[in-house]
Amino acid sequence: MAEVISKTSLFFGGACVNHHHHHVDDFSVSPVSFGFKKSFSSSLKQKPLRSDFSGKQILETFNRSFRSSSVTAQSTLRIGTAQKWWEKGLQENMREISSAQDLVDSLADAGDKLVVVDFFSPGCGGCKALHPKMCQLAEQSPDVQFLHVNYEEHKSMCYSLGVHVLPFFRFYRGAQGRVCSFSCTNATIKKFRDALAKHSPDRCSLGPTKGLEEKELVALAANKELKFSYTPKVVPVEKEVAIPTSNPGLPVPHPSTMSGSEEKTLVSAGR
Repeated sequence: MAEVISKTSLFFGGACVNHHHHHVDDFSVSPVSFGFKKSFSSSLKQKPLRSDFSGKQILETFNRSFRSSSVTAQSTLRIGTAQKWWEKGLQENMREISSAQDLVDSLADAGDKLVVVDFFSPGCGGCKALHPKMCQLAEQSPDVQFLHVNYEEHKSMCYSLGVHVLPFFRFYRGAQGRVCSFSCTNATIKKFRDALAKHSPDRCSLGPTKGLEEKELVALAANKELKFSYTPKVVPVEKEVAIPTSNPGLPVPHPSTMSGSEEKTLVSAGR
């Protein structure tokens, strides 16, 4: 009983201090009747406590906020962990191109290695169906470098390179530069297999790596959206070589100054 009385006195005392700025000494509790002083009872009647209503309102607001933040967190988690189809099954020799400069540098750094540039689009059904087989072929050909160009992210670059159909492939190798380019689907995968077998022999190609063609580099540099710079190579102009005459030191006489025998001799010599 004493414990109940003590808790009761503390509760109301605290409430009184917070809301009415009275001290604990301003009221008394009788151990027998649990009575309060008249002044404290009247103050409670004049200003009833509203803590129950406020507590419910705060609790409802907190529940709505928690549910909203929980849904947002779950959505963010699902979006962050979702793997895109062109990112699945990638091998060590497969990577995505980030810019025109990245494409040029990747081809230049490949040396004599065969490089396959794969142009794809996330919304292309043929590209999506072909992707698993590309990953399988890349795994079977570890010496071949596969570079992926996302058409949706690099439309301007693809336009400058003359790529207008998807899926599309271009093969580059060493000093030969571009060796072939074609489009194929899942149904015509044999075309890709044949090109892969033909252009990845054991023999090496002599000379510096060529990479993109000159006209492709010029087209990329002319595209202001790509921020790619390139200085065209200066091709030396061959000088015209004069054809020497039989007697370069003697002037050719005019026909009017020549006699008939001299004229006949010049015509016969010309014949």
